[in-house]
Amino acid sequence: MATPGGTNRASHSLDKSITLPPDEIFRNLENAKRFAIDIGINTRSDTQEADGEPLYEISVQEEITARLHFIKFENTYIETCLDFIKDHLVNTETKVIKATGVDKEDEMSCLIKGCNFVLKNIPHEAFVYAKHADSGFRFQNTRPDIFPYLLVNIGSGVSIVKVESEDKFERIGGSSIGGGTFWGLGALLTKTKRFDELLQLASKGQHTNVDMLVKDIYGGAYGSLGLTGDLIASSFGKSATADKEFSQEDMAKSLLHMISNDIGQLACLYARLHNLNRVYFGGFFIRGHPVTMHTITYSINFFTKGEVQALFLRHEGYLGAIGAFLKGAEEDNPNQYSWGENYAGSSGLMSVSPDLNPMQRARSGTFDMLEMDRLERQLVNLPLLQDPSSYIPDTVDLTEDALAREYWLYCFEEALDGVVKRAVASQKDQPEAAERAEKFRQKYRHKLQTLRHQPFAYGSLTVRSLLDTREHCLNEFNFPDPYSKLGVVLFTLCFLFLERPWLVDAYNQWVERLKGPPHKCALFFVDNKLLLRGTEVVLASNSGPALNDVTNSELQIVTERIAAMDPVIQTAVKEERLILVQSGSSSPCLDLSRLDKVLATVVRERGTDLVIIEGMGRAIHTNYYAMLSCESLKLAVIKNSWLAERLGGKIFSVVFKYEVPSKAQGLH
Repeated sequence: MATPGGTNRASHSLDKSITLPPDEIFRNLENAKRFAIDIGINTRSDTQEADGEPLYEISVQEEITARLHFIKFENTYIETCLDFIKDHLVNTETKVIKATGVDKEDEMSCLIKGCNFVLKNIPHEAFVYAKHADSGFRFQNTRPDIFPYLLVNIGSGVSIVKVESEDKFERIGGSSIGGGTFWGLGALLTKTKRFDELLQLASKGQHTNVDMLVKDIYGGAYGSLGLTGDLIASSFGKSATADKEFSQEDMAKSLLHMISNDIGQLACLYARLHNLNRVYFGGFFIRGHPVTMHTITYSINFFTKGEVQALFLRHEGYLGAIGAFLKGAEEDNPNQYSWGENYAGSSGLMSVSPDLNPMQRARSGTFDMLEMDRLERQLVNLPLLQDPSSYIPDTVDLTEDALAREYWLYCFEEALDGVVKRAVASQKDQPEAAERAEKFRQKYRHKLQTLRHQPFAYGSLTVRSLLDTREHCLNEFNFPDPYSKLGVVLFTLCFLFLERPWLVDAYNQWVERLKGPPHKCALFFVDNKLLLRGTEVVLASNSGPALNDVTNSELQIVTERIAAMDPVIQTAVKEERLILVQSGSSSPCLDLSRLDKVLATVVRERGTDLVIIEGMGRAIHTNYYAMLSCESLKLAVIKNSWLAERLGGKIFSVVFKYEVPSKAQGLH
């Protein structure tokens, strides 16, 4: 453990040093080409205590692994940040430094670029906050087209920006009443100088003790104007007439409502004026605080009667640094690639509820991290999705289903020993493999513990995300393929020998369909009978290893060997009626909204009219309810008794789901 540039002043109540483990955070630092720093402007010189405001971020692109590292510190550690810059970034030949807040990069431009980047590349980046829901977070699907939208950035004041495309945006309004107003007036009213403590007070207060409500004036609701009795008629109205002292908590809550309602109404007016229904809120005023998100959400719902949603971002604190990096890397055209969040190296969305975490982070000397991996393939939607904007890959949202969440977290924890053994066995010739495997165990177990308490950390928690997190942790400790020693195993569908009727049984309908005209092109599942019928087959397999699933490179070898023995396969390969394409995935599950662009092009050009999805991961855990614009088969044997019972069956129940979209019902 190292403390780069840490400082300690006896007069300070908080230790201003921060411990950075370079082996975990700044891997291959010497190979990094660019650094982007987003430095906030809300510093204070009148107090020696930390205010909890994230002041700066550091983005690192690794030349070897094509990874972006974003480190977010609180402004308590500004001196450490400057020391780090001096020691590692200044006077070096290979480094390019981009910064907002202190240098040439336009802060608003960087903010927009960063916002566009996370909305396009991170599934479940945006969420709606629902105070009384189990998790409080309603994550939104990644949209094929993120534009246009309204960005309301709440810093010291408020900036309202209309974003129409990657490079076209306009600041259409704003207000001087923002986070600085809440902080300043709050300090005068409560004598509390720290922003987070002020929010803590507000979370415990009751604004109705200070605010004058409609019922305080009219004795109840004002029905003819549609005003309920509990509506605020005058913020702080009771303080003018009541001859008593008001608590700091109540005054802080009233102040928060006043400013949030003002910002919410302003955002609604601009959204309606410009005909926009997506409004994202960001800035240091938000920072994931439940009480702030709730008051803004309530305000938006009230003024728009539910027509406009208040949307928040999991990584809104990183937008400026991401944008600064993108501006500095324009010659490399980073937007030509797809990027993915690396769960192993990312902190995730942490709860800042005062009840769960009272000022802990301001005093802990810790930091938040976000890691983004550049993917080798550009990912796009499957063209055959019936409605890409409403497509949800996962069958069960464990964030909402507490019983299922507890079961699957238990399953993954119980399976951890087996995964560790496979990892070590896959690298028997490397003496340090056991040590790395133990580090993997600790890392993944810690992730599972975090997800048990904060299931919303990486968006909606699903079986797919638990598997992906495990793969990311394995890769972090250099176990890219723990199943490599098992060899390639090709499974055949054996459920035809199981007693019918099956749990989901559309086999007879499928047999009848086969009596009709052949399909033009089938995706995913290869069957000699389909080839014999003249149907072209596109066989998509994983781009990278996941469990014991065959990868594209392995399948190429297997197909060549089979073609040497089977004339049907040999002819199909030669005539390009059987082609192998990477899916763009490295997961045992399947997200049809993030597929290799080459695969999507092949599907479109070949007029694919049949999609076959096979296996528990791809057809049960994901895509069970996926609606496609062509015929589809979803096939699986359920090899988990708990899941089988959940679906109304028993272990080894068969799912044979044949679906025809309504518009194609009469085609055959």
